[in-house]
Amino acid sequence: MPSRQLRLGAFMRPASIHTGAWRYPGAWPDMNFNFAHIKQSIQALERAKFDAFFMADHMAVLNMPMDALKRSHTSTSFEPFTLLSALSQATERIGLVATGSTTFDAPYHIARRFASLDWLSGGRAGWNIVTTSNPDAALNFGLDEHMEHGERYRRAREFYDVVTGLWDSWADDAWVRDVEHGIFFDPAKLHVLDHKGKYFSVKGPVNIARPVQGWPVIVQAGASDSGRQLAAETAEAVFTAQSDLKVGQAFYADVKGRMEKLGRNRDHMKILPACFVVVGDSVAEAKAKRAKLDSLVNYANAIASLSIALGHDAAKFDPDGPLPDIPESNASKSGRERAIKLARSENLTVRELAQRLGGYSGLAMVGTPQTIADEMEEWLETEGSDGFTIMFPYLPGGLEDFVDRVIPELQRRDLFRREYEGTTLREHLGLPRPTNRFFQN
Repeated sequence: MPSRQLRLGAFMRPASIHTGAWRYPGAWPDMNFNFAHIKQSIQALERAKFDAFFMADHMAVLNMPMDALKRSHTSTSFEPFTLLSALSQATERIGLVATGSTTFDAPYHIARRFASLDWLSGGRAGWNIVTTSNPDAALNFGLDEHMEHGERYRRAREFYDVVTGLWDSWADDAWVRDVEHGIFFDPAKLHVLDHKGKYFSVKGPVNIARPVQGWPVIVQAGASDSGRQLAAETAEAVFTAQSDLKVGQAFYADVKGRMEKLGRNRDHMKILPACFVVVGDSVAEAKAKRAKLDSLVNYANAIASLSIALGHDAAKFDPDGPLPDIPESNASKSGRERAIKLARSENLTVRELAQRLGGYSGLAMVGTPQTIADEMEEWLETEGSDGFTIMFPYLPGGLEDFVDRVIPELQRRDLFRREYEGTTLREHLGLPRPTNRFFQN
């Protein structure tokens, strides 16, 4: 019997990340903005006992040339908190994780929203701390230039301190609600944060009770050195992009090692790399599905995806030549490095690299339920990951394939739960409830 079981989250935008997903035969073209479809999907994930539904966010539409943008199914999408609040009432156990930007939002807003979602869902909220790498987003928030990479992470670290401090504003037993004496809360159980730092000045307290989970689960997605350090200091789950098992093992050892040096228990963080899964009756059939999906990506979208990854306009490069040397930019460093490594390792032309990135270029498991389970088991047993953040190739078929075929195979091997062990996201992930830094209840 395996000593550990996989943790599985579902990465939704709220549809597939693959650019061609909405065009696949039988797919829902309007998935991104159809609540009934999204509700059906999350309920299927809950029946399969997934740990969490992760709602990614993007804060700019005009982030690629119009010829590419007009083909993109992610140009319209629900605001994460609104959607997850609605989905909290259509589900009972599955975790609800949303992106909250530390660059374009305020700590008080984030603290209130996630505390509210945690209460509405009965303790199932998670906050994905993102510094926002897309420079076009800055133009929607009154800024002419995007904040420098290192500065974004320094701001994020203080942002985290403020938000978690606000969540600890009230002791868990502050709300006495003494009807006879007319006392609603005990003032001795209230803490005023009065934070004054480099980036924020926040008096507090937050005007909502301490979240059900103490704090919503803290999730982090950056893979640069700054991102890894922030994860080691703060994260309880890490969504990461790894190209293969060897790279995954190195990332796992690095981040878990960093957290141990800081005095944190390595089991109190779950590393969940993104995994794009295509299921077939045979490996050949699964590969044919993937090829069909990739063929639906228009080149204009492909070159736009490459430009975003590199932080430079790739349309200026010779499409049939090798990728030129790319200087660093203010965009995501990890995304740039992955694209360059892929091009160099497989000797891809700019066109070939763009087409790969235009669909999905990260870790993919393409095969039968058995071969996919074999790969996942190897990652778990060799400390490449604690589980995966599953990306579905198209909806609903790709999700149904995984839920109906791969999950039972994982359960047969005792690699995944058959029933939820608890009711909160922390319980699903095996994470402790944080103590209140101001009150010892």
